[in-house]
Amino acid sequence: MSSANDLFAAAPHAPLAELLRPKTLDEVIGQSHLIGPGKPLRLAFDSKTPHSMIFWGPPGVGKTTLARLMADSFDAEFIALSAVFSGVKDIRAAMEQAELTLAQSGRRTILFVDEVHRFNKAQQDAFLPYVEQGVVTFVGATTENPSFEVNSALLSRAAVYVLKSLSEEELAQLFERAREKAFADVSFDGDARDRLVGYADGDARRLLNVLETIKTAAATAGTRSIDNAFLEAALASDLRRFDKGGDAFYDQISALHKSVRGSNPDASLYWLLRMLDGGADPLYMGRRMVRMAIEDIGLADPRALDVTLNACATYERLGSPEGELALANAILYLAVAPKSNAAYVAYNAARAFIAKDKTRPVPEHLRNAPTKLMKELGFGREYRYAHDEPEAYAAGENYFPDGMPRVAWYQPVPRGLEQKISDKLAHLRELDRKAKSAK
Repeated sequence: MSSANDLFAAAPHAPLAELLRPKTLDEVIGQSHLIGPGKPLRLAFDSKTPHSMIFWGPPGVGKTTLARLMADSFDAEFIALSAVFSGVKDIRAAMEQAELTLAQSGRRTILFVDEVHRFNKAQQDAFLPYVEQGVVTFVGATTENPSFEVNSALLSRAAVYVLKSLSEEELAQLFERAREKAFADVSFDGDARDRLVGYADGDARRLLNVLETIKTAAATAGTRSIDNAFLEAALASDLRRFDKGGDAFYDQISALHKSVRGSNPDASLYWLLRMLDGGADPLYMGRRMVRMAIEDIGLADPRALDVTLNACATYERLGSPEGELALANAILYLAVAPKSNAAYVAYNAARAFIAKDKTRPVPEHLRNAPTKLMKELGFGREYRYAHDEPEAYAAGENYFPDGMPRVAWYQPVPRGLEQKISDKLAHLRELDRKAKSAK
């Protein structure tokens, strides 16, 4: 009978992620759009002709594994640098090693740079001469959009391959592979397996790391049966991966904003709570909601701005969870409110006009005249005080600089309060027409 202490005695001491690292391209789980038969990365491997490339994708999808497999496939040296921990000295040492390898054996070097977006422009430029001379084949890995984070000179010399999060089916396949390798004597019920796959959230490394934790917890508890209750006790938290600074963050913000704009309250609530569950700053979410109120609802329902500002203030005062409920109320209000981007469009149009237009003087009748001299010069002389006019409106008055072309930037939509605003403006324009025809 095995004791609790030797329950996993047969398991290797190497980390599970390293133990299961694929030795061939066919062993890689996921990325079939790149490494399946006839796909671009498969063709690159089959050609045996290395070229510089950038792997762009979320954490734990195989970027490092693919780079290592390239070195094996191309019979090249493999040097790995992390932009988080490496500096100019490390880059220089890597280049010297690559040059020495090429001179002594004629072998090229696969230079893998993880988190390449964290290198500044000068550091990224330092690779260019060695890439151009063929000393190294550059392989960068990034979780950020390389269009924004990688220098154009380096980007132009590398093919960009977009890696995707692993699907639940692919993670389940990885789970079975890990179970066979390190959990042969342990059973997982279906709910426990599904929960671990969901916990991984598309990240293979996250799945393997949590399995390491489960392995240790099971050995300590002397159990061979893993269920949901055991997972609850073994895992300190159940937070999903949330890349607060990466593309996943902005993709989810985009989904939230478009759900509100599309007037879908359930989808809006889903994306808000998905982000809060993943660790997004609630006050940041509140600020984005304020923007939605201004940009997509505007004057169709001016109360939307008050609702979002009050939700932010409520969160600041109450914190979680009551404050999060206030944010949920606000997002639902935004979703069902009438939509108008008329103010947003008018703002952008006016701003673009002013940026290109010349400096036009203020008409004399609109100028302030606090001194005698200014009054003698005629400043403000012909100004018509609107409150003294019928309907408190100076029909036919001009408030633009003289000679400025006619503009109509603000065009209210026929929804919400803007329908009434549109009717009011139409009435005022009619008063203007009558005043001009009467002259």
